[in-house]
Amino acid sequence: MGLKILIVDDDPDIRDVLKLTLSEENYEVLEAADGEEALRVINTKSPDLVLLDYKIPKIDGRHVCRLVKKDLLLRHMPIIMVTGKGDINDKVDGIDSGADDYVVKPFEPKELLARIRMILRRTERDLEANPLTRLPGNVSILNELSKRLENKTLFAVCYIDLDKFKSYNDKYGFERGDAVIRETARIIIRSVQQCGNPDDFIGHIGGDDFVVITSIANVDRLCQEIIAKFDKAVPGFYNETDRKRGYIIAQDRQGKEQKTSLLSISIGVVTNEYRQIEHVAQIGEIGAELKAFAKREERSNYVKDKRKTAP
Repeated sequence: MGLKILIVDDDPDIRDVLKLTLSEENYEVLEAADGEEALRVINTKSPDLVLLDYKIPKIDGRHVCRLVKKDLLLRHMPIIMVTGKGDINDKVDGIDSGADDYVVKPFEPKELLARIRMILRRTERDLEANPLTRLPGNVSILNELSKRLENKTLFAVCYIDLDKFKSYNDKYGFERGDAVIRETARIIIRSVQQCGNPDDFIGHIGGDDFVVITSIANVDRLCQEIIAKFDKAVPGFYNETDRKRGYIIAQDRQGKEQKTSLLSISIGVVTNEYRQIEHVAQIGEIGAELKAFAKREERSNYVKDKRKTAP
């Protein structure tokens, strides 16, 4: 299937017309009849674009738009507000609440498709991103690391991932696993906003692997903040039984039941403070080694490279 578009409208006839229009371009169509359902679909299915009716039950379109644009991970998701009768106030309110564009009912199908194509092209150009978190992906990460090496600035690269995540996914399912990854991304973003610099970079390699590029001066405080926030959030990822006993019972690869402790976070920190780093691959190799070292601890932990380049 093609890109995912969510239609939010309480009128099933209008949803049918929109579905028919969108099927011409081979889009995968998701539907919601009210604001609450819309937010649930947005948070679980990560649509590429939302066609959002202004007047919908439970939570109106304007408020849905505000909530999406306020979310650190969803704010890049384009929203086209659909308004009725060309009411100028609806248009202004829609744009004020963060909508990327608006169309007026009744709309011309060809014009709607052209607007959708334009916005999706613009979003793709602006954001080479991981579809789950909307954070910059591997191409952007490599470009950023190359830029720092070329500029010969001092830097700290944090390689971050979750411990025991596979067991969690096996027990709780991929949807809950994805929610944990999104919340981890939010924690990293908030921590960087609190402890980082304006030019810090956050990327999502994929799965439960993230990268943060920051300054050497800030990196210890930043790692401590990420760990503190993550550990505080962990109990909320589990049901009451697992939370109380402090572990889950999951099957290993041989199918035997075993106790697996709750999620923790490991960070390997690569810096060019004491050693010369010549190329991007070297950063990745050192990062993987440090992260493996951090994972030996049965708790959230970070390890910083302090080894000096051999003379």
